[in-house]
Amino acid sequence: MTDSETATAASAPTRATTMRAAVVDRFGGPEHVRVDRVPKPEPAADEVLVRVRAATVSVADHRLRARDIPRGLSLLVAPTIGLFRPRVHVLGMDVAGVVESVGSAVTRFAPGDEVIAMLGSRMGGHAEYVAVPQGGDIPRKPATLSFEEAAAIVFGGHTAMRYLARVELRPGAEVLVNGASGAVGIAAVQLAARRGARVTAVTSARNAALVRANGASRVVDHEREDFAAGASGAYDVIVECAGTAPFPRVRHLIRPGGALLQVIADLGDMLAAPWRSRRSGILVTSTGDRVGPDGMQRLAELAEAGDIRPVIDRVVELDGIVDAHRYVDTGRKRGSVVVRLG
Repeated sequence: MTDSETATAASAPTRATTMRAAVVDRFGGPEHVRVDRVPKPEPAADEVLVRVRAATVSVADHRLRARDIPRGLSLLVAPTIGLFRPRVHVLGMDVAGVVESVGSAVTRFAPGDEVIAMLGSRMGGHAEYVAVPQGGDIPRKPATLSFEEAAAIVFGGHTAMRYLARVELRPGAEVLVNGASGAVGIAAVQLAARRGARVTAVTSARNAALVRANGASRVVDHEREDFAAGASGAYDVIVECAGTAPFPRVRHLIRPGGALLQVIADLGDMLAAPWRSRRSGILVTSTGDRVGPDGMQRLAELAEAGDIRPVIDRVVELDGIVDAHRYVDTGRKRGSVVVRLG
């Protein structure tokens, strides 16, 4: 056996039991992300092993990597994300891919099925493989979308569905989405418009055409105009995706019986929400409904029908994930930044 054949034979078992992944061992900037080989997961009896084809770098990845936590929540989230060092070393909250193998108790999926999945706080999407419970948020991939497009609808669509499920939007309802050009904001604009709402999108002027193309009836350029200076009782629902619209600032804008859906909120706003709801007659909440498998299936169906559409800012390969983190850190991404694997 030649030296090269010996080296190949020696490396084969390692590569069969390991995979490439983006790893984070320290809190901090994008430079703390590195691509390395880590153990390949083995699916439990009720899990499917997904060969990841695409994932996204989201604001959730930024927050967990940089430990950029809303005020007051640092100690509360420490058991999940870590206090001094990350508890989760492979980020990535969403994936699109192909089922590689299934556990002995799995009945819903078979090898070769194309799927999307919302991984939640388990993370793990920035890797070549991830194990997902068959009862988790994992439907089949919309056949009309590529893997990159399918990954782009998951984080934003899942989050927007969670919060909009808290309200009943009738045709003609007035909805304001603050932070309308990010992954969640774009999905909220699409879903609200689909229900017949008139959507006002708060974003920068460079994103005006984008949000209008996705269903916004009106655009407020936050760099030139203070949307909170608007007329009293202008909106039935405000979807807060930017962290700049706390209840005291926007209370006058919301009609009686309306809602403030706080996708981003600090501890003070979260604790005050029930009291503010009782006092004002306005639903103030930082908690969305659970989506679950049925909701994820609904998301896939909406995508199949074209009612929720992927918006992709850029696509990078796994080796370019550090630059993807740097870009997400700017807060200027439009829709999703997609990482392609395999």
